[in-house]
Amino acid sequence: MSTPHPEHGTEDLCSAGADLYERAVREGTLSAAEADSAPCLVDLGLLQPALDDPARLEPVAPVVALHRLLRGSGERIANERRREARLAETFGSLMRIAGQEPTANGTPVIRLLTGTEQINRAITEAVADACEELVTVQPRTGLTGARGEAADAASLGRDQAALDRGCRIRTLYPHTLRHFPTIVARCERLKGDIEVRSLDEVPDRLIAIDRAVAFVPADKDGTLALEIRHPALVDHLVTTFDRLWRLATPMHPRATTPQPSHDGITPRQHAIAALLVEGHTDAVIAERLGMNIRTARVHIAKLATTLGSQSRAQLGYLIGRSGILDRGR
Repeated sequence: MSTPHPEHGTEDLCSAGADLYERAVREGTLSAAEADSAPCLVDLGLLQPALDDPARLEPVAPVVALHRLLRGSGERIANERRREARLAETFGSLMRIAGQEPTANGTPVIRLLTGTEQINRAITEAVADACEELVTVQPRTGLTGARGEAADAASLGRDQAALDRGCRIRTLYPHTLRHFPTIVARCERLKGDIEVRSLDEVPDRLIAIDRAVAFVPADKDGTLALEIRHPALVDHLVTTFDRLWRLATPMHPRATTPQPSHDGITPRQHAIAALLVEGHTDAVIAERLGMNIRTARVHIAKLATTLGSQSRAQLGYLIGRSGILDRGR
């Protein structure tokens, strides 16, 4: 018992059908018996009975077949566009009921992105349209290992393409990452209008593009993110970034002078002192300043030695009495 011939479209023409149609085009006709091995050619209208001999089949000219297929494809596309318009109209009204007003071009003003793949794809698409400026806050390094290298390479290529189009890039890092090898290498490899600064403490991750769209985390582990296109929200985020930027220390291009210290207290210890006075634990201080807890405790010990403190409670008192928090760095 022979195997039934599988159903398929013209764009997925089976190998037997493709070979037989090519032979028919070359020779002009085929016998009806020969076409039995590929009945799809008759079903799809690529072979038709000859006018002078119904027992033989003639091929439809390829140019005619192509025109017919393209016309059918155009009709399917038009139908899909009409379907999209109906869906947009239906769900647009539902979104308004739910308080999620779409933008003028149909894109929601706030969209939840799920999974790193969707997040990275959305960021890549947004950066590809950038023509003015990208601002980013990077509170920590990315993935490690092979996945991290691949992500870094993709991000590097994406940013360089934006720079090549004439965009400006500004990035904020915490001070603890100023000398991190991959970050230093990244700054040196990117060519164009790029500037990097650092602060003792930076907010969570932010990517804002042309003051038109921004991306912020929506969970702790980085698998959820918000894509924000509401003009007021994006403007607020970029304005906050600009204010932090003015307080930050240049990192790339390199600062020409080192940060000054006051009475033997370094800028890092100054930031720690401010958090100590607020009553934060060592773990919280380490997390907020982007350092491990051991490093935080080393700085706290040096600060205590400088101020002559014998206990944690006394250290807070001496910090307040010393007036170091009233001085600029």
